[in-house]
Amino acid sequence: MAVYVDNARIAWRGRHWCHLVADSLDELHGFATLLGLKRGWFQAQASLPHYDVTVEIRDIALSRGAVAVDGRTLVIRGRQLKQELQAQRVRQNSQLHLFE
Repeated sequence: MAVYVDNARIAWRGRHWCHLVADSLDELHGFATLLGLKRGWFQAQASLPHYDVTVEIRDIALSRGAVAVDGRTLVIRGRQLKQELQAQRVRQNSQLHLFE
């Protein structure tokens, strides 16, 4: 299992931002917590689930074991997270129907 960060450096609100993904949602959220990121910052509705991180947080993530990746690798990992997120939603909906 691993956590990944790209080097997108997207300019927004006077800062430069990158993307943080992982092999699993649990791992991603756990690592995000270690970085001081709030769960509400998780981009679940984005085309690929991720956390946006500043370049400064990217450097901290790398120092704590995140792996620097290119955009293609980030997309592959993000797609896996999206599938996991969709599977969680299906399970939650199935459980809700049990109680109706």
